[in-house]
Amino acid sequence: MEWTTEQRYKRIEEVTPEELQALAKQVNESPWRQTFHIQPVTGLLNDPNGFSFYNGEYHLFYQWFPLGPVHGLKYWYHTKSTDLVHWENVGIAIHPNAEIDSHGAYSGSAIEHENNLYLMYTGNTRDENWVRHPFQNIAVMNEDGVITKCDKPVIDHVPDGYTDHFRDPKVWKENDTFYAVIGAQRINETGCIVLYSSPDMKNWTFEGEVKNDLGSFGYMWECPDYFMVNGQGVLVFSPQGIAPNGDHYHNIYQSGYVIGELNVHGNTMTHGEFSELDRGFDFYAPQSMEAPDGRRIMVGWMGLPEVAYPTDQYGWAHCLTLPREMTIENGKLMQRPVRELKLKRGVKMEVHDVLQNETKTFDSFSGTVFELMTEFHNVDAESFGIEFRVSETEKTVLLYDAVQKKVVLDRTHSGTAVGTEFGTVRQCALDAEQVKFHLFVDTSSVEVFVNDGEEVFTSRIFPGSESTGIRFFANDGNASYSAVKWTIGG
Repeated sequence: MEWTTEQRYKRIEEVTPEELQALAKQVNESPWRQTFHIQPVTGLLNDPNGFSFYNGEYHLFYQWFPLGPVHGLKYWYHTKSTDLVHWENVGIAIHPNAEIDSHGAYSGSAIEHENNLYLMYTGNTRDENWVRHPFQNIAVMNEDGVITKCDKPVIDHVPDGYTDHFRDPKVWKENDTFYAVIGAQRINETGCIVLYSSPDMKNWTFEGEVKNDLGSFGYMWECPDYFMVNGQGVLVFSPQGIAPNGDHYHNIYQSGYVIGELNVHGNTMTHGEFSELDRGFDFYAPQSMEAPDGRRIMVGWMGLPEVAYPTDQYGWAHCLTLPREMTIENGKLMQRPVRELKLKRGVKMEVHDVLQNETKTFDSFSGTVFELMTEFHNVDAESFGIEFRVSETEKTVLLYDAVQKKVVLDRTHSGTAVGTEFGTVRQCALDAEQVKFHLFVDTSSVEVFVNDGEEVFTSRIFPGSESTGIRFFANDGNASYSAVKWTIGG
């Protein structure tokens, strides 16, 4: 179905309750609805926004077009949690109903200030000639959860030298000053990040472009995020327009980071090389926050722009990743599933065995929704790994190639195809004597944490409900392994 501009910019307030009920019915008939991931009630979800802890609860907002699986008029939708595991839908947080956000409440972030939660976001507007004019706006949520939008933008123009691709403010506080990084595009159509400062979250000063060593690196940088981990600065952003290079950059758009230090007084980021955050097929626009205990927690969009997904036919698209704890170890950003996810564990099953150039199955190891942790050791096989969501015609394959020293995720036979124009295999280098795979499998996704978060593969998969098998294999040699599987409860 082709959506017209008029359909894409239709407001939920203009739709009858009966139309919304019919859409919800269509969505609920989808065989690929998730069970433990944040997903939209209807329509399309994309970037996580405003991830924060305020008034005793975690708050997580996301971009939402409620009327279909397309990028239309964006609202901010609000979910909240006390434990990062069980999320409660609160409802629409920001309506794009003012001159400052008439064509969408685009991405942004949140910070506590004066006992309120300040939401800073990009208001998308267009004039009569369909020319975009982005504004950076503020909405304020009080302790009762009531959100009030400020009438005027706090940043009402794009500085000279940049195009109207100017969005996604991420705010933090250093000493007595608030800072915000914004994703931008120079007038020569190259991507960058700019910096603003404010004493009060209301009056903002343009500090300039953040100088770095990346040079010309894509045509737009979206969703920037700057934070400290283990005493080091991390700049995360999502560059668009990076060409594939070896095993890298095979998705339509990328998300990655550099480690270093942002000097807010000189607008300079000294840093190491750019590294991809996730090696899978479906990860974009992540955002982080600091938990009350000091952990840095990140959530990403498990999807990508401009790619059709099998759920589209059921009137919905996309979900968010599980929350991940970020640490820096040996100069690398590590990602581990937050420990609170253990609260979801149900029935536990274990197996210890040796694979001798063979594939094995076990009666207790099957399912469509589960957590699985497998460690391989004493290996002389050329390759070994796991096949899951297996049936006679379908399987998703996760393996370690000991010859090439690479981890490989293959969704060639994972079910209904998605994004095949970008390939069906993702892989990355990993030189390891022992290999540990930690999987979270939901109805239509898998998140793989390799060797305690040294690498992560996040991917949507769309197998049939009958694809429930799990198989362990070793090729051209032997491998000892132990595996633990949990059902995932409510």
